[in-house]
Amino acid sequence: QLQLVESGGGMVQPGGSLRLSCAASGFTLDDYAIGWFRQAPGKEREGVSCISSVGGVTKYASSVKGRFTISRDNAKNTVYLQMNSLKPEDTAVYYCAADMGYYYCSNFVQRGMHYWGNGTLVTVSS
Repeated sequence: QLQLVESGGGMVQPGGSLRLSCAASGFTLDDYAIGWFRQAPGKEREGVSCISSVGGVTKYASSVKGRFTISRDNAKNTVYLQMNSLKPEDTAVYYCAADMGYYYCSNFVQRGMHYWGNGTLVTVSS
């Protein structure tokens, strides 16, 4: 069964950090561009970051650029999202998604992403 599983969410104070993980089972992440998306309460899901399958090309939403870093460890079949300087507006359920092409991922086109995880909740609050 092909599956993506997110982990690492939790509650953190403003200015704090979290690292999210996206682990794959049933397939190899090497061949896929991986995107992180998030859905805040009462809002539509939006793209956060993307990393290509080859070359590690990355893309960030303007709201997280300079604070979040996406990376991948193909040996562990896992993609990470390091989130620093967290703000209350970063509160959301974070999802990872996979697609074999880079186009949909890098343009945050959700309908083009082939596999999705179930999400992990990040709460930034004092």
